[in-house]
Amino acid sequence: MKIKIKKSSGNVFADLGMKNAQTLVVKAELAHQISALIKKKRLTQAKAARILDIDQAKISALINGKISGFTIDRLLRFLMALDQEIEIKVIPRRIVSPKQNIKSIR
Repeated sequence: MKIKIKKSSGNVFADLGMKNAQTLVVKAELAHQISALIKKKRLTQAKAARILDIDQAKISALINGKISGFTIDRLLRFLMALDQEIEIKVIPRRIVSPKQNIKSIR
């Protein structure tokens, strides 16, 4: 039996063939940062909800990685509400040769 393994592109959403993969990876990273800050500041979900002006159920969804209901703009506003400064860095996209991506294992 031959198994093909594909090296990750660095974006799990792109690897899964999802639409808007770049947007999804940005949202996931922002949500991760928000969750980490909530934990670091030892905020309850209720307290975080008051700070971010959303209901507790949405905090729970965000912490659990359910990011479809949040825009990048909204996530950035949450970070600012948690006393964070935002710095945006733009870099050229990595180009990976398809031949480098696939390995065969027996």
